[in-house]
Amino acid sequence: MKIINIKKNFSRYPAGRYFTDGPYNGQKFREEFLIPALSEAINKGEKVKVELDGVRGYNSSFLEEAFGGLVRSSQFASTQDLPEILEFVSTDKSLIEEIHGYMEEAATAVAQ
Repeated sequence: MKIINIKKNFSRYPAGRYFTDGPYNGQKFREEFLIPALSEAINKGEKVKVELDGVRGYNSSFLEEAFGGLVRSSQFASTQDLPEILEFVSTDKSLIEEIHGYMEEAATAVAQ
């Protein structure tokens, strides 16, 4: 299993949607961490675990771009069932629900 600990592997201060919004934005996380990890895991028949705890907080633009953007802009939207290969870990269950909501909204938008 591939593990991405956002605090350790990315930043304790994730924020913003796009590259222009700062150094630790959702687009950067998705493109430089999440997609490569998912691609590697799929090739190996593994899962990706995203550990969310330990950061100073998440804003909605970071989460929506990282995870909703994953559904909108990548090959995973139509070829893989993301809940089967992508696992979230957090002591804050509402955070995981929020991420799933962004992914579901993006899937609905892509389907239309």
